Amino acid sequence: MNSAEPVIADPYSLNLEDIDPAIPDLFEHQAHWDYFRRLRSEDPVHFVPGGDFGPYWAVTKYNDIVFVDSHHGLFSSEPAIGIGVATIDFEPPMFIAMDPPKHDAERKAVVSAVAPQRLSEMEALIRSRVIEVLDDLPLGEPFNWVYKVSIELTTRMLATLFDFPFEQRSKLTYWSDVAVSGPNVGGDLSEEERQKILMEDCLPFFNKLWHERADKPGGTDFISLLAHDPATRDMEPLEFLGNLMLLIVGGNDTTRNSMSASVLALHENPAEFAKLKAEPGLIPSMVSEVIRWQTPLAHMRRVATEDVELGGKTIKKGDRVVMWYVSGNRDDEVIERPDEFLVDRPNPRQHISFGFGIHRCMGNRLAEMQLRVLWEEVLARFERIEVVGKPVRVHSNFVMGYTELPVILHPL
Repeated sequence: MNSAEPVIADPYSLNLEDIDPAIPDLFEHQAHWDYFRRLRSEDPVHFVPGGDFGPYWAVTKYNDIVFVDSHHGLFSSEPAIGIGVATIDFEPPMFIAMDPPKHDAERKAVVSAVAPQRLSEMEALIRSRVIEVLDDLPLGEPFNWVYKVSIELTTRMLATLFDFPFEQRSKLTYWSDVAVSGPNVGGDLSEEERQKILMEDCLPFFNKLWHERADKPGGTDFISLLAHDPATRDMEPLEFLGNLMLLIVGGNDTTRNSMSASVLALHENPAEFAKLKAEPGLIPSMVSEVIRWQTPLAHMRRVATEDVELGGKTIKKGDRVVMWYVSGNRDDEVIERPDEFLVDRPNPRQHISFGFGIHRCMGNRLAEMQLRVLWEEVLARFERIEVVGKPVRVHSNFVMGYTELPVILHPL
């Protein structure tokens, strides 16, 4: 959805106490940067008392975010990791929204699907699919990169991770979009529609796959691992659905939107693209820089388990705390020239897009590998990818995503 251009207040015209950086319009129309810049400078641990998302504490600086994310005893992930709105009450339990020891046991059940040895085995398959998709693209005429490349490649990867029927893989993308849809956070679905689709369409389909895999030990896909691990094999249906949503969204949205962001960033920074073409060995560095520059998931939420002092403020037990990764990744006290896109940035993996601590994204290396392979093959085929229209962004304060990125390919 791309709404008409809204009237967005200059954050410096507002009283500090009236600033709420969670308004989705800010992100869709790229107006959030100044809001976070002011908060980092004047009130880095900022209380938002009301609005659609309050009350909550907005934590906007890198080191404060790392503190919250790495002190899971002080800041609980339960019952949900999104800022949410009052009208959303369908939040199936998932291990990213759990605390130890249950979080640790359920995460451990599936992590082998993206372990280094498994990634090494999958690289040839990923490359073959990238080659197939890129070689099928039109040359010299505009098309939507999001649809033809980013969504297609990540959907194929999801199908592999779940050992999902390949010819029905588009269901995975659809359910991923539904899972992160809701009032004020992206998508047009009502909460009732979202719940109905996930409970009556997604869950029954996966239940069937679960029962098939439960009778066949030894599988390395997510469903087989969940079905056979003692920590997860007796999950209630809602918990199974919650973990499915987590794994689908985690494997889809972040990589999909980084693939699109990489094209946009290199188009907008031709000197950096020239560096990359001159030295393809910079691709891994560029990939990490894209993930920082885009920050595919803008925030995560926690709840204080006791009174905590942070940034000179007292966060009370039970208060909601929102870590704005999208802001921390632009903190100039930690990251030099943070608003610039630099393919040869020193320490390019010094970002918090994957989170920090026990909840750090378990698929981060897979995401990086998919992006690396994509750009290795892009540079082998195309002189440049020209963006020929304004990107259309998702109306969301959670997923920093795109629905349209019109491009034209210029072959070598």
